[in-house]
Amino acid sequence: MADTPETLTITLDSGDVTIKLRPDLAPEHVARIAELANEGFYDGVVFHRVIPGFMAQGGDPTGTGMHGSDKPNLKQEFSKEPHVRGTCSMARTNDPNSANSQFFICFDDARFLDGQYTVWGQVSDGMDLIDALPKGEPPREPGKIVKARAA
Repeated sequence: MADTPETLTITLDSGDVTIKLRPDLAPEHVARIAELANEGFYDGVVFHRVIPGFMAQGGDPTGTGMHGSDKPNLKQEFSKEPHVRGTCSMARTNDPNSANSQFFICFDDARFLDGQYTVWGQVSDGMDLIDALPKGEPPREPGKIVKARAA
């Protein structure tokens, strides 16, 4: 897949977060994230669930954590890649094949998620900006993705 994007840039009010995409682990999930980002789907979407020491979750256009895109859900692409600080992985329901547009970024090691959620990227720059997102479920004034683009 020569035209597969290598990075996802998430622009927050505080600056840019760069994520190295991992099509080697999850080609379908990387393709979906890139497609949604480049369509502007994530622009203006909040991080609706931010749990200190665990993760920041976003990707629901309603900001409730209950919805996704209008695209079909994805089949899981689980791997042995560990959920460690900066890991980007797909959120889902109890159905392992229910990932759609929601994702999370790990603040710290969350190895108990290994092999159960699809890892699709790793923050390479700007993790301090993710660390600084307002905390809560939902946060009183949630952090927002100003713009997200894959390149």
